Amino acid sequence: MQRMAVSQSQDEDIASFLTSQEINWHFIPQSAPHFGGIWETGVRSIKLHLRRVIGSSALTFEEYSTVLTQIEGLLNSRPLCAPSDHSLDPLTPAHFLTGQPHMSVPEPSFLDVNINRLQRWRQLQAKVQGFWKRWNLEYLSSLQSRTKWQQETNNITVDTLVVLKEPNQPPSKWLLGRITEVHPGQDERVRVVTVKTARGVYKRPITKIAVLPFN
Repeated sequence: MQRMAVSQSQDEDIASFLTSQEINWHFIPQSAPHFGGIWETGVRSIKLHLRRVIGSSALTFEEYSTVLTQIEGLLNSRPLCAPSDHSLDPLTPAHFLTGQPHMSVPEPSFLDVNINRLQRWRQLQAKVQGFWKRWNLEYLSSLQSRTKWQQETNNITVDTLVVLKEPNQPPSKWLLGRITEVHPGQDERVRVVTVKTARGVYKRPITKIAVLPFN
């Protein structure tokens, strides 16, 4: 899929691939956004946090476009699943759009016009940082189903790919790890796990990790 996405004849190759795999498209009806529950929930979340971060600030077209482009890069950096059983480098939406794990963000044109507006640029970056701090925590929380005591859920298992909830992570950076050991309690329920990441090995409660939606 990555090779197809960056090739010159991508449309023909993708069409041929989908046909050979008997993959069909199913579209939601017009004027029925509630049919797209999963992605419409994401759109609502983005609008909510964007409204809170920008507030009553008056942005120019270039400034608003820059903020939206950077937010787009944050959203498309979210981890979806692992390409192999032992990898810590997950597939992201950006892989399917650009073939790379992160989407590059061009420098805004208004900085080239007037370098004295660097302070304005820093203010915009503060807004993007504010969006990231709000949105990524909400996204990780959405990966955890809180069924409380009404329903019994399966214990988390060894070798599961998870995202650690770590404060002060820079934008588009996700701390991923694999479960190397589980620590069940007296009732055989796993509430603490050992996670191996690229930074090291950590012991965390399951409330501080999130299992990827496609594992």
